[in-house]
Formats: sequence, C-alpha cells, structure tokens
Amino acid sequence: MTQLPVHTGTLALDDHRATRQEATGWWRDAVIYQVYPRSFADADGDGMGDLAGVRSRLPYLAGLGVDAVWLSPFYASPQADGGYDVTDYRAVDPRFGELADAAALIEDAHGLGLRVIVDIVPNHSSDRHDWFVRALEEGPGSPARARYHFRPGRGEAGELPPNDWESVFGGPAWTRVKNPDGSDGEWYLHLFAPEQPDFDWQHPAVRDEFRTVLRFWLDLGVDGFRVDVAHGLVKAPGLPDAGGTGQLRLLGSAPLPFFDQDGVHEIYRDWRRVLEEYPGERIAVAEAWTPDSRRTARYVREDELHQAFNFHYLQTDWDADALRVAVEESLDAMRPVGAPTTWVLSNHDVVRHRTRLGGGLPRARAAALLMLALPGSAYIYQGEELGLPEVADLPDESRQDPSFFRDNGQDGLRDGCRVPLPWEQKGSSFGFGDGGSWLPQPDGWGELSVAAQYGRPDSTLELYRTALRLRHELPDLGAGESVEWLPAPRGVLAFRRGDFVCTANTGDGPAELHGVAGELILASGPYDGAGPLPADTTAWWSTGKHAGGSNGGPGGTRASAGPGDGPGSGDGPGPATGTAA
Repeated sequence: MTQLPVHTGTLALDDHRATRQEATGWWRDAVIYQVYPRSFADADGDGMGDLAGVRSRLPYLAGLGVDAVWLSPFYASPQADGGYDVTDYRAVDPRFGELADAAALIEDAHGLGLRVIVDIVPNHSSDRHDWFVRALEEGPGSPARARYHFRPGRGEAGELPPNDWESVFGGPAWTRVKNPDGSDGEWYLHLFAPEQPDFDWQHPAVRDEFRTVLRFWLDLGVDGFRVDVAHGLVKAPGLPDAGGTGQLRLLGSAPLPFFDQDGVHEIYRDWRRVLEEYPGERIAVAEAWTPDSRRTARYVREDELHQAFNFHYLQTDWDADALRVAVEESLDAMRPVGAPTTWVLSNHDVVRHRTRLGGGLPRARAAALLMLALPGSAYIYQGEELGLPEVADLPDESRQDPSFFRDNGQDGLRDGCRVPLPWEQKGSSFGFGDGGSWLPQPDGWGELSVAAQYGRPDSTLELYRTALRLRHELPDLGAGESVEWLPAPRGVLAFRRGDFVCTANTGDGPAELHGVAGELILASGPYDGAGPLPADTTAWWSTGKHAGGSNGGPGGTRASAGPGDGPGSGDGPGPATGTAA
C-alpha cells in the first residue's frame, strides 16, 4: 500500500481538534466527504470494503483537506439494498467489521481533525428485522404489525393492493403476505424494495426506538447523522391514491401522498432536542427530495435539522443561466431560515458528474471549482477528486442494484458509481484490497488511481487538494448567504465574494472576460489568466489584499487538465437518476 503523507494546508491538527470544543457552526462551511464503505477500501481481502479499510485511509482524507467524513450504512443488514435495509441499528454488519472498529474509526478521525457523520435509515427496516419478523408471525391486528403499514387489500378477496402507490424501485409499493395459517393475508407498504418495509411513524414505539438509536451513536462519538429518505417518514392520513402511474417521474417536482408531508417536521424538532443534549455541535443532514428549494428549507428551520442536500442544484445542467437560477433560488430559500446552503455534484445514487454533465473530465473539474466557490457547505463523493467517470458497461451478472431487476423503477444505474476506488496503478483491484473487488473495475482504473495522481500538479486530485486548501486560507470562501453577480458574456457565470471572484465558462468556446481585475489563483484547466477563458473552465481570482500570495495566499497556483488522468470509461452524457433508500 502506498503510504501518503498527511497535509492539511495551513490548519494545524491542534486547531482542528480545538474547533470540536467551540461553538463554531462548523457545518456552515464544511466540506464533507462521502464514503461508501463497500467500495472505499478493503482491509480483510474479501473483495468488499470495510471499516478497517476506511480507518486505514483516514490520513488520505485529512490530507485531501475535507472537514468531515460521511459514512453510508455499515449496520447489520442482509444487503438487499446496499445496507439500506437494516436488521440492527446498533450493530455493525460482520462484512464491515465490529462495533469496536466503528469506535476506533471515530477516535482516529477525531485525532486527525475529521468529524464523522453516519447514515441513519428511519423510513424503513429490513424485512428480517426482529420487529417485522414478529409482525408476520403474530398476524393481523397484532401490536407488532402496528409498527409498520399493514392494510387489507382491495377487491373481492383482497387481491389488489390497498392503493396505487408505486415503489421507487419499480412495481407496486405493496407486497401481500401469508397469514400464520397459510392463507392469503394483508399487504405491507415498502416505498423501495419489498425487503424494506416502511415504519409507521405514528406509532410511539417507532419514535422511541430511533431516539435511542440516535443516542447510541452519539454516545459512541459521532458528530452527526445523514437522514436517509428524510422526506418519507410520514404518509398522508388514510393513505390515499396518488392518482396515476409514473409517480417516480414526479419525485422532487410535485406533491405526493407518501413524501414531504408536513408531519415529518415534528419528528425532526424532537431529534434536534436530542442532538442538543450533546456537546460539540452534533448535526443532522436531510436527504429530502422536495418540489422546490423553499420546501427543502422547511427541514432546516432553527429548531429542526442543520443541513439539507441541494438536489435542485445537483439536477441542474451545465448551463450558465440554469446554474444561476439554481444558485439564486437555493440561497434565497435558505436565507430566511438561517441555514447554510449545500452543494453537491455526485453521490452513491446518481451517475457520476464527470459522465452526467457531458464534456468529460474538463467539465467535471470546472463544475467542481464552481461548486467549491459557492457560499455554504459542499459534499464530495468518494472518487470524484480522482475524476472518476461512471462505469457504464458493467455486465448484467455483476449488477447488484435492486432497481436493476425491477421494471419501471430507477434505471438500475447506481452500480456504475459504486465501483471500488483505485488506490494503486497496478494489482488485481488497484490497491482496493487483496481479494479483488465486489464490482469489476475498468482496465484503465490504475491511471486514475491515487498513486498515479498524488503529487502531480496537473492531476485532478491535486486540483481538489489545492481548492480545499484555499477554502481554508481565503477568508471570503466558505460560509455565506449571498454572492454578487458580475457582468459576464453569455455562457459565463461570474460572481464576487469580497476580494474573491469566480468565473465559470459553460459555453462551447472561449469567452472574453471584462471587468475582472485581479490575480489568477487557480484554474480548472490550462489557463494562465491572460486572454479569453476557455470553454469548460472555471477560474478563481483574488482582487484585493490576498492577491500575490500575501497572508498565506497561493500566489498564482494553477492546475490544468492533462492527458495523464486517463480515459476512464463512460464519458458520454447520462441522466441524473436515482433516490437513496
């Protein structure tokens, strides 16, 4: 394994540790790195990533310059949906290690100045969860069934689902069970896979259970939670029909009786009180698909959660006009509730942005610099700092995404962004582990590896490292609630934040910049600051006292897209698809 040195820019580790004891509002400008544990690093050689593997690579993340690590689920699970089907919320799945591994990871992360956020999955459990097993055994009308949504079917013999709701993964959102005597019985609700029955959050036992789960992990030292399907916990009274098919296409764009119901906010006010019982500014982040930014803002009012993912920005095309609208609407929506805006380009549920946006690596790099210049908090999905593309040609026999095997659901593309990371240039799994990888890696993966890019000035990895260092060093980057838009030619975004200016060319050709007086401090591609800004290029400028490298400034640091980053696979444009379960 290549041992990489730890670099944290000008922030000493003691300074990072000190912030854990102060009321800093650290999440307002944090860069949070998402780790999908199955695909990050494999310490035991079984072909699947684990917590010990993540722990071994924490120095890399500290050196990258991120502020926190978000871990996708590692709980006990049959893995019907990549761990989002939980059997025990207080246990680590043996595939990933033991509870002691989680505790050691948290301790090591804190020692490196990194905070740790873990996924919590409150909308549904596994169908092998003790509660659901008991619900099946005890039959209709039992107290155990009241913790889930069991209903009699429609039709003469109850042969039809209770309503017309559709699963996000395709097909009906209902599955019929057998009674203990073997006869056909009731139906249960699962907005995702049949192996993921939805909890009924009107039941006090469900609310009590998750309060104890929160405290369990807070006691272990986690700094916060990413709330999976935060918009789905409460269903409309009476479970009315949605009124038609193709409901997935309405996700995040229109009201649905099973998503974004007002009752969820009472739950999150309760959770906020739990978080505030603990020192160190523990936070919660909502994965909430809503019709618009103002509905999203309701999740982050002062007495609810701290952040919400900005899916409206993620779904925006690489177009200056559209991006400006998305930025303005996002900032305008969050300002009245006093919450930071978040920015994200990729995650474990969508096609990687290098592929999704079209334009290949140069556009992906430009989009990254634009995102990191915006006011608020940013999320980086593992491997985007390497410029990884979507792996679009996985063989069918390798697929594991449950939506791939069902009709009319998600496109089954989530496996392509979950291919294990390349750490080394050679080897059976390019340094992921000694036992291969659970999804096949492309032959050219080694050219995109950490080892191939580390220390090479023109690499995508070094571009991210430089940009993240500058976020710490330049006082006008990071937290904020507005930008000053500057005049710019068509296809170009230009905005000022104090002495900092960002220009991003989303057009097809070079663009003349007028009125940008300052020193170039970073560019996403080959550009020295003179002449037109090339297409698919973002440039950062210093226009005041920090120009020329004063006060710790970079003094004209540049990074350019070079051919050594490798061709990867799947560079063509693709849809932004998927919803976490």
